[in-house]
Amino acid sequence: QVQLAESGGGLVQAGGSLRLSCAASGRTFSRYAIGWFRQAPGKEREFVAVISASGGNTDYADSVKGRFTISRDNAKNTVYLQMISLKPEDTAVYYCAAAPHGRNWYDYSDYDYWGQGTQVTVSS
Repeated sequence: QVQLAESGGGLVQAGGSLRLSCAASGRTFSRYAIGWFRQAPGKEREFVAVISASGGNTDYADSVKGRFTISRDNAKNTVYLQMISLKPEDTAVYYCAAAPHGRNWYDYSDYDYWGQGTQVTVSS
């Protein structure tokens, strides 16, 4: 069982930066890949970034490559999403989620545990 809680969202101007955190409870956190997804009003939830359980592998949606960086600190049971050069189209609720080994990282339905989400709003 893993419980996740996001923080760090807020209102920022275009071109600005934010760092989201995903804090986890549970001794098995280090066994899970952690993904970030986002959902804008009227749109489907979309994949943003993912990091493997060990932290050795990462991947990003094309729309955020070069601007977002995912990292994790298993000693602190926390995953981070550093976001720079933010754009108005990045506005969404951002969720972190945990997937056990062997799942499809890019399919939100393959994630077992979800946080409550944090709002990111980028003004133009």
